[in-house]
Amino acid sequence: MKSDNWEAKSQDKNEEAAESKEFGGGTDDYNNVANAKPICDTSFGKYDICELAGDARAQGGPGATVTLVSPRAPPKEWQIKPYSRKYLDGLKAVTVRSVPNPGDAPQCTTQLNIPAMVIELGGLTGNYWHDFTDVLVPLFIGARRFNGEVQLLVVNLLPFWVDRYKRIFGQISRHDIVDFENDDGAVRCYPHVVVGYGSRKEFTIDPSLDETGGDYTMLDFTRFLRHAYSLPRDRPIKLGDVRPPGGRRRRPRMIILERTNSRKILNLPEVVAAAEAAGFKVTVAGRPKASYDEFTREMNSFDVMVGVHGAGLTNCVYLPTGAVFLQIVPYGRLEEIARTDFGDPARDMGLRYIEYSVAAEESSLMGVFGKEHPMIKDPAAIHLSGWGNVAEWYLGKQDVRINVERFRPSLLRALEHLQ
Repeated sequence: MKSDNWEAKSQDKNEEAAESKEFGGGTDDYNNVANAKPICDTSFGKYDICELAGDARAQGGPGATVTLVSPRAPPKEWQIKPYSRKYLDGLKAVTVRSVPNPGDAPQCTTQLNIPAMVIELGGLTGNYWHDFTDVLVPLFIGARRFNGEVQLLVVNLLPFWVDRYKRIFGQISRHDIVDFENDDGAVRCYPHVVVGYGSRKEFTIDPSLDETGGDYTMLDFTRFLRHAYSLPRDRPIKLGDVRPPGGRRRRPRMIILERTNSRKILNLPEVVAAAEAAGFKVTVAGRPKASYDEFTREMNSFDVMVGVHGAGLTNCVYLPTGAVFLQIVPYGRLEEIARTDFGDPARDMGLRYIEYSVAAEESSLMGVFGKEHPMIKDPAAIHLSGWGNVAEWYLGKQDVRINVERFRPSLLRALEHLQ
């Protein structure tokens, strides 16, 4: 029977791995499968990953290399960018090699009996959605199977960024993080090294495609986050609950995420009033002013999250399972993007997803271009003209004025999901 508890699942998988000697480091164990499975899988560009099991030697510095010593693996070399979006400029490659003889590899200065994982930061790190999509979710996919017994060797280490997510990194690894490209002179030897990470889909996990080593899902990832931040709520309010003695039934808590640049809700007070009239206790929040740890706890306290498409919706990862996520999609045929970035992942997290598509009359672009302009009349043509126009106008220069009468059914659906 499949366990719903991520800690139990991790323990089960580690015990299975120990029995199969997956992490044990015997070179013969690796070589028995070396001819059947290549060391590096480069079949899917965003997902280039190398698995070196046996005598694996990691040498840091500007020209970082990871070498597998195996008499049965043919000599070969790969250049791997250990980051999710490998097409981005400015990323640094790590050389992965297989050699037949120990003398062909750098000599160990440190021997560790734990696995290691080589990853890269940089790229789009710093954008909240990309933090999770490109780093934290793929890191969970690649490293969770080790149950904390893994050392991270990081190219382009960003200490301030790692510190922000220190609770997540602390759950991923109980060992010191190594600044790999500045680790000159050290040759760290491990029984198992993974180079690279990625996910097959945006902001989610597909266990049929992503080799997690533990059949982990996005639901497991959100449970992992709740454990990392000691978040108290696993489930949202249930409207059918009995009233507290002598008191009124609690109203479900809704957070509306406020944007301050593009895609603002121009009539936010009206939207808040409509939500309160529907039966919600509403909080409006912009950029968090509290510490990140405190902010995750606040997000976990809500039953419903509402916001216009944008990076701030990434906060859905801290909602309790079964909470409602209402995404407002700006005008301009952005529904497919919205579903890929948030809709499908939200369902994979066990959230109840609702989508509200802004009509042309609700978009600020109507006042800019008029109803006969292709930007309003023919969004499909704008998409065909190139991503630049889509990004500049539909995402970068559009605000919305929600028709609260048209929006009210979405609010009522949110209530229905909490019955």
